[in-house]
Order: sequence, then C-alpha cells, then structure tokens
Amino acid sequence: MAEKKNIMTYEGLKKIEEELQYLKVEKRQDIAQKLKEARAQGDLSENAEYDAAKDEQRDIEARIDELEKILKNAEVVDEDEIDLDKINVGCQVKILDMEFNEELEYKIVGSTEANSLKGKISNESPVGMALIGKKVGDVVDVETQVGVLKYKVLGIQRSN
Repeated sequence: MAEKKNIMTYEGLKKIEEELQYLKVEKRQDIAQKLKEARAQGDLSENAEYDAAKDEQRDIEARIDELEKILKNAEVVDEDEIDLDKINVGCQVKILDMEFNEELEYKIVGSTEANSLKGKISNESPVGMALIGKKVGDVVDVETQVGVLKYKVLGIQRSN
C-alpha cells in the first residue's frame, strides 16, 4: 500500500529538515556521551542514568524514523504558483465566522505543520477540508462536534 503523501509548505519542509539534522548530529552525540559516562559508573543493572539515557536514545531514534518517513513522502507546495482564485494548501485565508460576526485569518498547511495557536490549520481538519477549493464570497458549512459552523470566505492571498 502506498504511504500517504505529506503535503507541506517549503517553510514546513525546512523545519523538519532542521530538526532531523539537529537530532542526528547533536542529540545523538549527547546521548552517546551520556551512555559512555553511565557505563563508566560500573554495574549497568542498577544504573538509573544508563536506563534514562537508553530511554532517551530510543525516543530520539523513533523521532528520527518519523521525520525520515515524513520527508520521504513529502510533497512541497510551491507557494508562488498557488492559484489565488480558490483556497489551497499554502494560502492565507480571511474568513468571517457568521455566527459571531468575527473575522479570522488562517494559513492552510499540511497536517505535519498544523498549529492552531499560530493560525496554521491543516488541510485535513474539518475547517481546512471545507475551505479547500472555495472562492471569495463562498459560504462554507463546517460540521464540528459543537454543530454546524458557517464561514464566509473574505479573501485569499499568498502567505509570504
């Protein structure tokens, strides 16, 4: 079975590559040093520092595997080539919450980059899925746990 493509912006790709580089170079060296120091203390069967270092090493290797899989299946959206007539990954969108008459602004990103606190919503989230392909002026109904939310698309722009 083909693995799912990880759609992301160039900014998201760079962040993942930087984290991977940091883990492979700096964190692996840190763990190797911790393991060396713990081994020097003698008996490993009751050595808490050794056990903690091995646990940390396992966590780092798991994260490295996860990042490598994300990168292997990465599909980068060229934000300069985005069609601004309709919403897609990489767009900055301004929408109106019709219930609360409140303007909201989001950047539509791939699921690996989503961070609602920074205004980045996933193309796979309920709101993101409902917005993809919509145009300025469209009204969108979003099915959520709290009921149906209505948004009106006010603007679409590049997020540069």
